[in-house]
Amino acid sequence: MTRYTSATDADREQMLAAIGASSVDELFSDIPAGVRLDRPLELPAGMTEQAVYERLAELASRNTGAEDEITFLGAGMYDHYVPAIVDSITQRSEFLTPYTPYQPEISQGTLQAMFEFQTSISELTGLPVASAGLYEGPSSVAAAAYLARGATGRPKFLVSRGLHPHSREALETYSAGYGTSVEDIALAGGATDLAALEAAVDDDTAAVFLQQPNFLGSVEDLAALAPVAKSTGALLVVAVDALTLGVLRPPGDFGADVAVGEGQPLGNRLDYGGPSVGFFAAREEHIRRMPGRIAGETTDVDGRRGFVLTLQTREQHIRREKATSNICTSQQLNALAATIYLSWLGRPGIVELGELMTQRTAYARERLAAIDGVEPLHSRPAVREFAVSLDAPVDGVLRRCAADGINAGYPLGHDYPEWPNGLLIAITERRTRAHIDLLADALERAVAAERAGTTEAVNA
Repeated sequence: MTRYTSATDADREQMLAAIGASSVDELFSDIPAGVRLDRPLELPAGMTEQAVYERLAELASRNTGAEDEITFLGAGMYDHYVPAIVDSITQRSEFLTPYTPYQPEISQGTLQAMFEFQTSISELTGLPVASAGLYEGPSSVAAAAYLARGATGRPKFLVSRGLHPHSREALETYSAGYGTSVEDIALAGGATDLAALEAAVDDDTAAVFLQQPNFLGSVEDLAALAPVAKSTGALLVVAVDALTLGVLRPPGDFGADVAVGEGQPLGNRLDYGGPSVGFFAAREEHIRRMPGRIAGETTDVDGRRGFVLTLQTREQHIRREKATSNICTSQQLNALAATIYLSWLGRPGIVELGELMTQRTAYARERLAAIDGVEPLHSRPAVREFAVSLDAPVDGVLRRCAADGINAGYPLGHDYPEWPNGLLIAITERRTRAHIDLLADALERAVAAERAGTTEAVNA
């Protein structure tokens, strides 16, 4: 370990003695030598406030954000407009600074916000009970798996390959901890293969995991898939894009036992990948296995409306072995942003937004399909996202589009090796018809240039 000499040496020796360590080296003896830094940190000399600000500004200018380019990047996180009212309310100190409503008598505002968030999620998903929020979408999927394992006692999960890759990874990680296997269900024509699901569902299946729309943007046929998924007593878990539920039937209509999802599109910005908020809704019989916390409505001794934490299954509140999650902050500020956003949209607004995305997505699919070297990956209905396959190296195409100020989408090859040059393209209300035309022109030039370059390389 690196040693330091300063006026605090005596204090350091006193603290080491208090904890029974003879040296700093002994204190860190459990850390392998290979990961220790055996030299002082390379820190520059002290800087003035102005110099620090200028340095940080220079570093920040190297980043490219959604405000600096026309972005069609989605894959679970989307560039939606966030109205000013979201910041106006969430930045109030009474919402910005509270941690956890341990004392309901002085936390009524926070508890009501939790209650309203739960109500919104319940209405969107068509399921009667919702929790106050989780960390993000993938961990919500993993939490649903834990619920299903406890409810059924069965050892196997069936997972559509249309489920978000990050959700599948989280599910596999969690499942390894409690001895449950995870089996993929193949896709056919861009959607979950019904025949493959029928062949895989058996008496060992604890839950079937679907996504609506799926990761490739396809609208799944839940009416056909749900009865098969539940035919042996397994639970049906559906990960949903909340902003498509203005135009798609909710998972509760199809008999889903649990609905989960990513709440970033609901009034939360991209913000360099986070923080975010996950949502979780279920049928009432699963309420005691739901993760996190549930706020409830009651009346006080004077008959006045009040709010309390009705269910607290996180490990800070009950015995660890009985807990269903270790969620701590509950991402409550992000959940509040989602509640404000949904209130701002209202019932007509979420329908109009869904219709707008559907119309612009249809136009984008038609426009791009006309480009030489661009083929649709599937022809299924889509709301806000769709996949294409390029007859050119996708990474090169993306670099060329980026040079034109356009983020053309998400490359699929890493998560789906069968489509090495697949591209996932997302449409939000911020992407106009003119933006889509710019994408089409840039993509056409980029594909042609990459194909020409590839041909030259082969001939050489």
